Amino acid sequence: MPLETPARPRTALTTELALPPPFSAVRLREVGDAFAHAISIAGEHGAGTLVYVGRFDLAEFALVLEPDEPLLSARRAFYAGMAALAEALAAHAQPDTSVTIDWPGSLLVNQGLVGGGRLAWPRDLEEDQTPEWLVFGGMVRTVSMSGLEPGLNPLVTALEEEGFTDVMSSQLLESFARNFMRIVDSWQENGFGAVAKNYIGRMPGEQGVRRDIDENGDLMIRRVGKVEATRQKFLPRLVQPAWFDPATRGPRA
Repeated sequence: MPLETPARPRTALTTELALPPPFSAVRLREVGDAFAHAISIAGEHGAGTLVYVGRFDLAEFALVLEPDEPLLSARRAFYAGMAALAEALAAHAQPDTSVTIDWPGSLLVNQGLVGGGRLAWPRDLEEDQTPEWLVFGGMVRTVSMSGLEPGLNPLVTALEEEGFTDVMSSQLLESFARNFMRIVDSWQENGFGAVAKNYIGRMPGEQGVRRDIDENGDLMIRRVGKVEATRQKFLPRLVQPAWFDPATRGPRA
């Protein structure tokens, strides 16, 4: 899953983030939709384009990728994105803060939902064709806008309520970019198993259970004493992310 800067010409981009090469930032106004915009420009701007929205209550971004494998297995880039996002949060968290992933794309801090990840790809492709682009989109709720007292709904939270008081959205995105590059490098050097290990390490542990990720992204669950593995389908979860509220275009409240 290389992140190479394409040779095609680019238009001038406004960069306000300190990103490692080959990332290039595109900043949208508060009413913008980073995920939709990244999809619309993916073919033109290419790999490494990171679209983000300038908001104080939400860290919202989308990253364009150019995979070098068939769509069936290329979707596993989603796991690299989720692992990188979780690592970015953990790096800025207070001691003893729990940062976990509810498979496949919900991001939890101290068991409260703060956001998650999405993935887009060209819809007219067969599974054995290599997509021209993928887009990984992420959202993290930094400040709650519900008006409810903190802790009233323990299943939903925001970074501000969990001790991330000095962390800005830009810092999270910069950390995400660095972690994503590191995880992709590990993928290239050691195979996808390195990505799976990183991702699964962020899932809540369960005694007597071994988890793995199949070539098509399905989650394989093997229990001690059982010969057959249980398969949880990946693709339907990508099509309808459990954490995302289409009405508000943000994490569920």
